[in-house]
Amino acid sequence: MTPVQDQDLVTPAALESRLRAIGAERYHHRHPFHQLMHEGKLTHGQLQAWALNRYYYQSAIPIKDAIILSRSENPAFRRAWRKRIIDHDGDGTDPGGIEKWIRLAQATGLDREQVTSKRGILPGVRYAVNAYFDLVSKRSFLEAVASSLTELFSRDLIALRVDRIREHYPWLSGGLAYFDARLTQAPEDATIALAWVTEHAGTRVEQDLVLGALRAKCDILWAQLDALYFAYVEPGWPPPGAFRPAAEDVTA
Repeated sequence: MTPVQDQDLVTPAALESRLRAIGAERYHHRHPFHQLMHEGKLTHGQLQAWALNRYYYQSAIPIKDAIILSRSENPAFRRAWRKRIIDHDGDGTDPGGIEKWIRLAQATGLDREQVTSKRGILPGVRYAVNAYFDLVSKRSFLEAVASSLTELFSRDLIALRVDRIREHYPWLSGGLAYFDARLTQAPEDATIALAWVTEHAGTRVEQDLVLGALRAKCDILWAQLDALYFAYVEPGWPPPGAFRPAAEDVTA
């Protein structure tokens, strides 16, 4: 490490502060689609489109985590990280996050087979999820781990979402088990990942890679909502082959 690099290196606390600043600016809690959801302004069909497309992302999470797991040579890291896969896939007895998301989608009126078949997913959502796979498989291991740090911000969004769904869409209240579980799972996962990243980002270059990976992950989440907004809110142009809500539900 050169003297200049050493001088530019920030403390773990300062790195965390910069990561949290990225979340405040770029996390998808600020997206207009989520704003409409929290204001109770989404239609039944728009919520269906959200649940269906978000399932594509949810189903990719344990695959993403398995890729990260496979890249680690550290047994302690692997033991900590594999919890994430069980959280989403379940343990064979208790349902995991994927099954809970299917039940949320069913609560919107979608059919289970329609959801799990992944038919009707927006191209923009597919591209965004594939970009996430590329991030965790092709960029450095440090960046792959750092990309998970959107979980630093997810608990507040989940808590707000649950409150707003119960207020504005009470017919969805029976499908909120996914969010209830993530209120504790996400902070636990974020604590582990943050500790690992701050310990292993030992140069300013590596710290910048960590910050860039978090920005990239925020972009991936934002891009999915961009696709939803364009297709189902404004201008409301779902592409060929995409899910189409009932005609009366197309506009907010």
